[in-house]
Amino acid sequence: MIRRNARLRKEYLYRKSLEGKEKATYERKRQIRKALDEGKPIPSELRREEAQLRKEVELEDDNTAVPRSHIDDEYAHAGETDPKVLVTTSRDPSSRLIQFAKEMRLVIPNSQRINRGGLVLNELVETCRNHGFSDIVVLHEHRGEPDGMVVCHLPYGPTAYFGLFNTVLRHDIGQKKEVGTISEAYPHLVFDKFGSALGQRIANIIKHLFPVPKDDSKRVVTFANADDFVSFRHHTYSAPKGAKSIELKECGPRFELKPYQVKLGTVDQAHAENEWVLRAYTRSAKKSKLAAADD
Repeated sequence: MIRRNARLRKEYLYRKSLEGKEKATYERKRQIRKALDEGKPIPSELRREEAQLRKEVELEDDNTAVPRSHIDDEYAHAGETDPKVLVTTSRDPSSRLIQFAKEMRLVIPNSQRINRGGLVLNELVETCRNHGFSDIVVLHEHRGEPDGMVVCHLPYGPTAYFGLFNTVLRHDIGQKKEVGTISEAYPHLVFDKFGSALGQRIANIIKHLFPVPKDDSKRVVTFANADDFVSFRHHTYSAPKGAKSIELKECGPRFELKPYQVKLGTVDQAHAENEWVLRAYTRSAKKSKLAAADD
């Protein structure tokens, strides 16, 4: 099994290394296709390889005309089966972090929570691979207050790191009559202001933790971006007198997420390539990174 995982990982990295060449070839074929459609002469720099490129263009279909990336490989089978998520914590968690992990297990459908115990990250990731888990969510704390969350997609990555702020647990929101019980229905997801390429990447990582909901589901999970702080809210709704009488009830928990790193690998790989890292002291630090440029 170890040799098989190593071979599959090398194959994935090799396909990723070819993306630059495939992108350049796609751009040349796009220029050929554009010239043929508009009836214009072929650009002079492409005339030597015109015959080969024209042949490739004629053989393409809707699936092969667009270049694929490592992102397509990471989530190639995401829609075939429901995700299976493992929720765990850092070692020696406090009672508050354990309670938060229990609530996150209820928030994410088809998830299982385990006590971390003495498991190291290598053993945790390998065990999850062998048991068919699609993602791992690791929760961290500082002095009893949840302050970090790691979302690792299996088997190859990516891994997203988030800071946690303003965490409010269910029993802090109100009594049981006020917050109710958490529904087991698959929730509808709402992503607000994730228009940039990085925002779409973060939203893609988060949304694949959740299975596809049914149309009549009355459970909503919201991720709302404001100044690169993502507010998480969890509600159920009812419409006793039609669409104009919708009533929301917050189920909890609630918290803010601050992404600060995306790695092209699993959480146990210390030397995995960084896709994006938050650089606080750069000239673009005050610009929104998750929202679109025109928002």
